Amino acid sequence: MATDKYRVMVVDDDQSLLRLLSLRLSAAGYAVSAVESGEEALARLSLYNPHIIVTDLKMDGMDGMTLFNQVHSRSPSLPVLVLTAHGTIPDAVEATSRGVFSYLTKPFDSKVLLEQVARALKITGEGTTAQPVTQSNAWCEDIVTRSPVMENLLTQARLVADTDTSVLIHGQSGTGKELFAHAIHKASPRAENEFLALNCSAIPESLFESELFGHVKGAFTGANRDHLGMFRAAEGGTLFLDEIGDMPPGFQVKLLRALQERTIRPVGSTKSVPIDVRIISATHQDLEQAMQEERFREDLYYRLNVVNLELPSLSERREDIPLLANHFLHKFPGAEKRGVTGFSPDALDELLSAPWPGNVRQLYNVVEQTVALSTTPLIPASLVQRALRSESGEILSYVEARSQFERDYLSRVLQITNGNVTKAARIAKRNRTEFYKLLNKHHLSPAQFKGAQS
Repeated sequence: MATDKYRVMVVDDDQSLLRLLSLRLSAAGYAVSAVESGEEALARLSLYNPHIIVTDLKMDGMDGMTLFNQVHSRSPSLPVLVLTAHGTIPDAVEATSRGVFSYLTKPFDSKVLLEQVARALKITGEGTTAQPVTQSNAWCEDIVTRSPVMENLLTQARLVADTDTSVLIHGQSGTGKELFAHAIHKASPRAENEFLALNCSAIPESLFESELFGHVKGAFTGANRDHLGMFRAAEGGTLFLDEIGDMPPGFQVKLLRALQERTIRPVGSTKSVPIDVRIISATHQDLEQAMQEERFREDLYYRLNVVNLELPSLSERREDIPLLANHFLHKFPGAEKRGVTGFSPDALDELLSAPWPGNVRQLYNVVEQTVALSTTPLIPASLVQRALRSESGEILSYVEARSQFERDYLSRVLQITNGNVTKAARIAKRNRTEFYKLLNKHHLSPAQFKGAQS
């Protein structure tokens, strides 16, 4: 296994052991980030974005188990390997029962350490090398990101893709739920078969059963021929049900029965037909509230929501905005024809600071509009501002507004202090640990602000 692309974070307050671990892993070809405390590990987590963490169990300050709990709450699929002395083996065994990948006793065997790291990477899908990297990543090539949040979601998606488990994707409108569902399909054993998508909010209630289950000729007025239906058309593949929260209550029980029995009955037929389809659903609604209001069946919810993936809003992954903007720009044929090559620095600043209530879909529209109107190689800020004004029409929610304020405030304080966290925390009247947590929440690195001018 080629290991040079895999990042390992090593955490230990014993400097000699930390140095030894780093040397062993570096010699095996891994990129290593060595930190001396759990607090420092959390502060650097989003910046370094490791594929695996190796940590001592007993440390001064934050211990290895507390570190695991913090990491696991942010990145459930990130494997954590703990090192433990013989006297704390029972603690390590308990830790594995709570989700820690594995443990090693000190003094550790270098061969066993490397085997455990390789095994963790393989199980989480990071260390698979059956195909060249360019091919193995083809399943998610349409998802443009460098966001740690998105990369963690892609790791979870890759894990669940190998199963037939039902997946519910939740996210605001315009975050790319169908694109994510299609990526899961392309990574799955069903990739050679159909991926079909149905927007439940776009189908009249009277046509739901026919659209999904099909009908036979003569089943109703206008049924002049047999209609296969999406379940049978997607046989062996994946059926994506978008905006599942808008599915009529009267049809929900029929869908539940079809999923439980793995059979459907076309409208007008007396025979049931077996089906082999993987279901991925998505919604921007709060389905738990919909259940309380009896608009969505609880039993169907738990059938669909076996694995839940929460897509972040664009404002929560701002580091992706320049990548996405340039990606979209080069997709428009008119850009190359007219010599439009990118965005001016001021235009990028406008894009980065915009609220994006319409998320990635809105960004796509803004880029398309600015490309169409630009008369210069670099799109100016004035065109971006104009496009944003025409696209805007929504007031930010309280949560979105607060998140935007926090990010802008933190950026301003770090700019004033030239990236000095101690001074910035003092200005904000927060302790360093809490301040680092806020920085991690908004994916801000103090290093970005070194040498900044206030």
